[in-house]
Amino acid sequence: MATKKFKCNVCGYIHEGDAAPATCPVCSAPASEFTELKEPKKGLFSDKNSNAYIIMYSTVMVVIVATLLALAALGLQKRQYENELNEKKKSILLSLYAGEAQQQGVPAEELIQSVKYDDVIDAYVVDSKGQRIEGEDVFALLNDLPGAFAAGKFPIFEAKDGRVVIPVTGMGLWGPVWGYLALQSDMNTIAGIIMAHKGETPGLGAEIATTKYQSKFIGKTIFEGDEFVSVKLRKGGAKDPAHEVDAISGGTKTSDGVSAMLFDSLKNYLPLLEAKRQAAKSATEVSNVENVENNE
Repeated sequence: MATKKFKCNVCGYIHEGDAAPATCPVCSAPASEFTELKEPKKGLFSDKNSNAYIIMYSTVMVVIVATLLALAALGLQKRQYENELNEKKKSILLSLYAGEAQQQGVPAEELIQSVKYDDVIDAYVVDSKGQRIEGEDVFALLNDLPGAFAAGKFPIFEAKDGRVVIPVTGMGLWGPVWGYLALQSDMNTIAGIIMAHKGETPGLGAEIATTKYQSKFIGKTIFEGDEFVSVKLRKGGAKDPAHEVDAISGGTKTSDGVSAMLFDSLKNYLPLLEAKRQAAKSATEVSNVENVENNE
């Protein structure tokens, strides 16, 4: 049978045996002043100050926190997707109504408050020939627009009044730049543009994301006759008022990136734009002939 240990609370004497002594042999304290000493538990994690205990405790806490974060992320995933989707739809509408807002002297965000995306936009995907591709998720392609372009899939958003919104993507000085460019029904005149960036320099390249700078593109044209020329950002000031915009002062690399973004992105849609331009031209010619015949 294991020997027990008892400590005198008065003098600290340790007694070993089955029970405490009647009196302490050192200070004569009674048995009631003795406290049994419990043997410490033995085990790998019994000592809370040991490395093993600290490592195990930390590991368990990390697993618990990671699990909670994963559950939170899954729970918020749907809401996050909806927020991102609504933000994309809002940007598309802002680009579409930027020109009208400028004419009316009101913020574009105020103008689109009464506009429902699904009521005015038909979103679809075309191939390199401008033909519709069925079964594609337009907004899923926007999540990797460079990849979609490389795969020959080009999302487009067509308003019921004939205007279109084209997503654009490129590289600025420090990272990706992207946006939405809206064209009037003539498939030539810019109705508005919304641009964003990942890390351009504040006060310089980051100016592309401001309403003031984006308003400079409204009314510019991307064709010179039948030739596609896009819109360029020119350092030192625009010399061609129809196809050029003043480059950002101190943001040459970003300006060059935006010029390349517009040209490279829009050229993917040329077959579609040219087909729509021809259709509009033919409709106009037919209308003119009918008017002449009616007058006669």
